[in-house]
Amino acid sequence: MKLGVDAKAKLLFAAVVVVGSASVAAWYLVRGSEYTTYRIETHDPVSGLIADAPVEYHGVDVGRVVSVELADSRTVRVLMRIHDGAPVTRATVATITARGVATRGFTGYVYVALEDAGGDFRPLVARSGERYAEIPITPSHIESLDLAMSEVNGNVRYMTGLLKDILDRKTIASLKDSVESLQRVSKTLADNNERLGALIANGDRLSRELQPLVQSSQDTVRALQTQVLPEAHRALTSLDDLSTSLKGFAAKVDRDPSVIVRGAKPPAPGPGEKR
Repeated sequence: MKLGVDAKAKLLFAAVVVVGSASVAAWYLVRGSEYTTYRIETHDPVSGLIADAPVEYHGVDVGRVVSVELADSRTVRVLMRIHDGAPVTRATVATITARGVATRGFTGYVYVALEDAGGDFRPLVARSGERYAEIPITPSHIESLDLAMSEVNGNVRYMTGLLKDILDRKTIASLKDSVESLQRVSKTLADNNERLGALIANGDRLSRELQPLVQSSQDTVRALQTQVLPEAHRALTSLDDLSTSLKGFAAKVDRDPSVIVRGAKPPAPGPGEKR
């Protein structure tokens, strides 16, 4: 039985679909064999973490989040498929964190970051009876945009209420009075500064005017030291000598008043001299 053209085309199309499906399945099997599934469990909120979120090791993409689900009322379980080439060991820890607006998307994204935090670099394997190996987790570093905006809004409301309580009419009036007082004080200080500047200028001018007088006084003192005082000293020395001579003569007169008439007795002649 010969097949028509339409039947041959249908068979060819079916064969292509089967071969393509088999190729895709084989590719997924090969790719799946290059990845290992790990789990993390946390009691922190994981808002924004979704399936297919990236898993990074020291900032390098090494896998994807498979699922995010509740393990119980207080625990969130996250499954991740990580490439076998990533050095996941017993020293590896996970942190659920967020990245800002400059990287992916307007509001950023949440991902799982892997880092080393210990010294045991043996391979991480699942415990007995468990399907997946568990990576220890550190506290999350995420904060949703709505929570941040809510906190900002609350802070603004608190500050607004606080300002309303503080800045009532009496307080505003007092502040105005304080500002006016400060302005008056500033004006007084400015006036005093002008007066002080005038005093300083007058003092400088007086200093320049007194400088010749000071110089003349210095010259007078120098002349007294170099000329008048030495002459006065010599005169005092002569007067002292004269006073000494008069004292000696007075003593002689007191012993022999005739000295006034006959004069002082001549001294005795020396050897070979005649009187």
